[in-house]
Amino acid sequence: MVWLLARIDPPIVCRIVRRLNRFVVLVSVDGKLVKAYLNNTGRLRDYLIEGRLAYASTAPPNRRTTYNLFAIDEDGLAALIDTRLQTVFFEEALNRGLIPWLSGFRIVKRNVRLYSSLIDYLLKLEEKDVYMEVKSAVMRIDRSVASYPDCPSIRGRKHVEDLISASSRGLNCVILFLASLPYVDTFKPNSSVDPKLTDLLKLAIRAGVLVKAVSMYYDPSDSSIYLDNPELRVEL
Repeated sequence: MVWLLARIDPPIVCRIVRRLNRFVVLVSVDGKLVKAYLNNTGRLRDYLIEGRLAYASTAPPNRRTTYNLFAIDEDGLAALIDTRLQTVFFEEALNRGLIPWLSGFRIVKRNVRLYSSLIDYLLKLEEKDVYMEVKSAVMRIDRSVASYPDCPSIRGRKHVEDLISASSRGLNCVILFLASLPYVDTFKPNSSVDPKLTDLLKLAIRAGVLVKAVSMYYDPSDSSIYLDNPELRVEL
């Protein structure tokens, strides 16, 4: 079973040409080369391949780029690579009670200071506070396995370290991986590129940090975002 999270405007269909810099991708729309903004700082080497079918939306008038690149085709469905949209639709699923293990929780604050880190969310259920860090997991290390990160992440390690410290002091902490791509049934950290992060996640679980994963994807056939699995299997 999948859950419809939102229908969005029909996409501009394009083809990847090349990545110009961290935030800009050159794409081809109806044979014309244009620049598209990319809201994802990951390397995305499996997606930003010349000729790859992709989906974009029209950028705001004040933007230097013509479009926003938000999804990449994967055998008819698509990976949602825009991290802002990932957050928007995660919050939609949370607010509608579609994630059973977060049932009843509400967002109290975003970008919360915890030691030396800014953590994505402070959630609350009655008198219970939970610090939650969310990571975008759009890398695929096997047909059915989503992963993170696609390059060594010092910042990601620091987030985990601070959540371990907080959990050891009695605070409730969660690390959530958003697997925003279709056809996956498992999340697994990418130990081949960042073994230290994998070790930290194992320490986090032992310290009482909850490590979870949720999967969603974009369907270009009806321009909709779907929640695929609210509790994806996690393997460490």
